[in-house]
Amino acid sequence: MKTAFAFAAMLTAAPFLAPLAAGQAHAADNSAPLRFVLIPKTVHPWFDKANNGAQAAAAMISQATGRKVEIEYRAPQTADVSSQNDIIERAIATHPDGLILDLLDEKGNRATMDEAVDEKIPMTVFDSLPPEGMDITAVGADFCEQGTMAAERLANLVGKKGEVAIMMGVPTAPNHTLRAECEKKVFAKYPDMKVVATGVDNDSIETAQKQASAIMQAHPDLVGWVECDASGPVGVGQAIRESGKTGKVKEVGLDNLNDMIQLIKEGVAESSASSRPEMQGYWAVVSAWQRAMGQKTPKYIDTGIDLLTSKNL
Repeated sequence: MKTAFAFAAMLTAAPFLAPLAAGQAHAADNSAPLRFVLIPKTVHPWFDKANNGAQAAAAMISQATGRKVEIEYRAPQTADVSSQNDIIERAIATHPDGLILDLLDEKGNRATMDEAVDEKIPMTVFDSLPPEGMDITAVGADFCEQGTMAAERLANLVGKKGEVAIMMGVPTAPNHTLRAECEKKVFAKYPDMKVVATGVDNDSIETAQKQASAIMQAHPDLVGWVECDASGPVGVGQAIRESGKTGKVKEVGLDNLNDMIQLIKEGVAESSASSRPEMQGYWAVVSAWQRAMGQKTPKYIDTGIDLLTSKNL
């Protein structure tokens, strides 16, 4: 944190700051609070963790600069693109100093994001990828690496043979889709492995549990699961436990929800390839702040992946 304070002080005091555009006049007024609107995919414990990181970054910037920074957290009740776009549009109407978004649909969110560009409102995306051609910093893990890590670990657990299944999150979400594509590529390398089913949970634990139960009934020889979102592995793990298949059907999950950690402790899931939601929220705010100050920011900030096992929890 001391390093972060020093970093913030250096950036705010740097003599080479670029000239501010007219639309950044409010941000340049040091007497006014800075206000950023954080809009995730849906109400979800993973995004609560990301919001905790965002609030920590706001506190760091405020302490380093003496300027109040506010984070407004506005989450759609369900993972619905039209609902998310409505929240984004209403946020644009309040003219915040920046928008921090986790996209549900790269194409479906594009028109609304173009409105923000027209209003000269800076944007940062986290846990996602920006629409093609948009100059927006993305903060997150390498989603393909994360999916590949989980799939390779599962392949080794089952001896690189047998029937496996993939639980999708939101099929239109760029990060969920990329993880699924990379997981399928791993399994395609092994001639004795076959993906026999893919579920769609739309970031709902309950939906993932129901679909996983149905898939395991339809495929009694299933040997393993991987997933593409944070809800999927929890629902799948619950289905494995309730069907009495703990140890028989292997699972390598994603992310670090408390329920996911509990499944690892119980031996229902062997491990989890976890992105770092707190760090994603933190650096998304730092990037948004720098944009509000008129600075260029990196194309991508990679926050890394943790492999969680029973030995390192």
